[in-house]
Amino acid sequence: MTTLLTPTDIARIVAAHGLPAVLRRMEEAITADFRRWPEFDKVARVAAHSKTGVIELMPVADADQYSFKYVNGHPGNARHGLPTVMAFGVLADVATGAPLLLSELTITTAIRTAATSVMAARALVRQDTRPGGRTMALIGNGAQSEFQALAFHHGLGVGTLRLFDTDAAATAKLVRHLRGVPGLKLQVCNSTAEAVRGADIVTTVTADKRNAVIVDASMLEPGMHLNAVGGDCPGKTELAAGVLHAANVFVEYEPQTRVEGDLQQMPADFAVTELWRVLTGQAPGRRSQAEVTVFDSVGFALEDYSALRLMGALAAELGLGEPLALIPRLADTKDLYAQLAAVQPALRAA
Repeated sequence: MTTLLTPTDIARIVAAHGLPAVLRRMEEAITADFRRWPEFDKVARVAAHSKTGVIELMPVADADQYSFKYVNGHPGNARHGLPTVMAFGVLADVATGAPLLLSELTITTAIRTAATSVMAARALVRQDTRPGGRTMALIGNGAQSEFQALAFHHGLGVGTLRLFDTDAAATAKLVRHLRGVPGLKLQVCNSTAEAVRGADIVTTVTADKRNAVIVDASMLEPGMHLNAVGGDCPGKTELAAGVLHAANVFVEYEPQTRVEGDLQQMPADFAVTELWRVLTGQAPGRRSQAEVTVFDSVGFALEDYSALRLMGALAAELGLGEPLALIPRLADTKDLYAQLAAVQPALRAA
C-alpha cells in the first residue's frame, strides 16, 4: 500500500514538533543529501509554460529511492481562489518501482524552500554579527514569506525584519502572523530601497511572472547576502544584471538555474558555484567580510526528495497518513484483467 499524506497531516506534524524544529530538521536533511550530491541521478525539471503560468515535473533518484514533484506557478490564481503554487509528490522504491508515499507538497515546499535558503545563507553570510543582531529585508510578503521569516529568525539569528510588498494587505497579513514572536522586530517599509538599506540579508520572494528589477546594484552594500527566491522560470527575474556582476553567485543545479534563475540574464560563461561544492569543502563560499554573495535559488528536485523522506518519517513516528490502494493487488501478477472482473460479473463471464 502507498501512504497518503494530506495537508492536514503536514499541519499535524508541524503542530507536534513546532515549526522551528521542523525547519531545522528539514535543513539538516537537505544539507545531508546535498553533501552526497554525486550519488544522485539529476536532471533539470520539465516545464510546460502558458501565458498564465507554468506546470513542472521535478524528478531525482539515488540508488534506493526515486522521487518527483508536480508543481505549478500561476501568479493570477488568487482570483480563482487557488494558491499561486500547488504541489504534490511521490517517493518510490527504485528496486521495484513501487510508490511508497504520495504527499501534498504545497505546504511542504514552503518549508523546504525556507530551509534551503537558510542552508545556503549559513554557508555564505558574514560571520561577524552577534546572534539575534542580523537584519533581513523581506521583499514579497505572500504565501512563502512567513516560512522564510521564521526560518531565518530561528535558524540564523535574524532579529529584525524589514518588510515590503506592493500589496499592503500581504504585508499586513505577515505582520499579523509574526507579531508577538519573541525576539523578532518588524519594520514595515514603503519601498524596496528603504527595506534593503542597512540589511545584512535581502530575501526576495515575489510572484509576478516577468523580468522585474526588484533589487539593482545601487542598493548593494558591502557584505550583503542576497537570497533570490522568486526568479524561478524563464522570463521571470528579480535582480538586475548589475547585482550579479557585483557578487559571488551560488546556485543549486547550474544547468537548471541558467535557464530559470536570475542567471538567465547572464552570458553562458558567467562564473557561478554549485552550493553542494561549498557544503562539501570543495569550493570556497564567502571570501571576505565585504564581499556581496547571491544565492540564485530556483528550487531543485533533490530538496523535494529530502522533504518527502523527512515528512514520511515524521508521519510514521506520529502514526499519521492513510493507506492508499494506488496500485492493484493481484493474486496472479500476470492477470490484470481480473481486477475488472472482480467488480463486473459480466466481464468474468466473458
